[in-house]
Formats: sequence, C-alpha cells, structure tokens
Amino acid sequence: MFDEDEICVLCGANSYEKKYYFNKDFSKLPDQVKDTLNIICVEFTEKCGGTFVMGFDEDGGLKLMTDAEEADAMYDEIGAELEIKNLQMTMRQLFEEISLFYKVVFLGEKIDL
Repeated sequence: MFDEDEICVLCGANSYEKKYYFNKDFSKLPDQVKDTLNIICVEFTEKCGGTFVMGFDEDGGLKLMTDAEEADAMYDEIGAELEIKNLQMTMRQLFEEISLFYKVVFLGEKIDL
C-alpha cells in the first residue's frame, strides 16, 4: 500500500513483530511528541493489526499509512481506514505542527511569523 522509497518515515509499528520504530533523524522533536507518536502507532496496530507508518511526502505532508500481510485474516482493512480518519481529525493540530517542523527543518522552507 505504501512505498518507503517515496516517503521519509517518521515512525511506525508492526503488529507481527510487536515492534515500534522511530526515525532518529527526528530526535529534536520534544519527548512528549515522541511519546505521543509511540502511543498512536502501537495502539493502532493493537486495534487494527498489520503495520502502521507515519511519514512525509515530498511536499512535507504527513501521511498515515497501513498495510497487512496478504494471509492476515485478522487485519481489519475498513476499521484501519476509519481509525486513520479518526486520528486525522483528533490529532489534526499535532500533525500540522509535525508537518511544519519537517518543512522548516528538513525542507528548509521559510515561515512568516
């Protein structure tokens, strides 16, 4: 469902291996934000199964992506998409701030205050 070559991965979780990943390139984010991202990713995979990745597209937009192994009968594809939409609504401000951080720090965009 997603091509890791086309995005800059921020973090993700894998329900098959019970692992969480955080890209150390983003270590300048506040600890509270990093903790929140950890919770979001792990809870997502516990609820829906499969894998969950948060990353940035070439324009700095934050993308929430999920996928599952083909043989995974427990993966809830519809529930996963609904959960992504819920996260986009409830975490909108956080996601916008993380996207702005990426655009300024990684893409070198200037912002007007």
